[in-house]
Amino acid sequence: MATSLRHMFLAAAFSLLACVSVSAQNPVRKDIRKGNRDFRKEDYKAAEIDYRKAIVKDSASFAAGYNLGNTLYKMGDKEQAGKIYDKLKETAPASEHAADYYYNVGNVTADAGNWQAAVDSYRQALLRNPSDMDAKENYIYAKKKLEDQQNQQNQQNQDNQDNKDDNKDKNKDKDQNQDQNQNPNQDNQDGNNSPQNQQQGRQPKITPQAAQQMLQAIQAKEKETQDKVNKEKAQVLKSRQKEKNW
Repeated sequence: MATSLRHMFLAAAFSLLACVSVSAQNPVRKDIRKGNRDFRKEDYKAAEIDYRKAIVKDSASFAAGYNLGNTLYKMGDKEQAGKIYDKLKETAPASEHAADYYYNVGNVTADAGNWQAAVDSYRQALLRNPSDMDAKENYIYAKKKLEDQQNQQNQQNQDNQDNKDDNKDKNKDKDQNQDQNQNPNQDNQDGNNSPQNQQQGRQPKITPQAAQQMLQAIQAKEKETQDKVNKEKAQVLKSRQKEKNW
């Protein structure tokens, strides 16, 4: 996934500060230009200080806020970068650098695993710059991750529901067993478990002759079944051979 960061330099600052009075314009521009030079030299700590100075002088400076967010991102403080970008969300759509802004917001939210926000941000970047291949690649990647996340959540919800249903069935069986233990059958209550009744309830012993007859009947049935199976197998093999000879 492409994760390059877009940085707005001096040209952006000129256009965005055009509406500021001349007395306030020069010191803000000076701080932003210095911050841009430090950023190019990868002296991000110095760049952060420069951009914060510009924001103190003009809190509405989109250029200073945007570049500060980019700097914090490069410094590894992506959470703070996200907070800075969030402060610019009202003015960002009107900026000529809105496409780059949304691209960077997509990177920050993707790093945080917020795939829905990443998809939305990359989509906004593409709406403003359809030819941005990095944004398109990141959009496809984030959308796939979002789908995987949703599928995983759906599966987890289904598993939780299955577990609840299993527990409900177990509790139902437990209640039924408790009812049976608490309410023995009427025959037992009437004394039918006496030794005499138990003796009467026993199965009579089978004579050797009866046992032999039962064994012979079972063996005959098994032979009949085996003959039937062998016949069916022969038919199947015959059919297969016919199929092979086409």
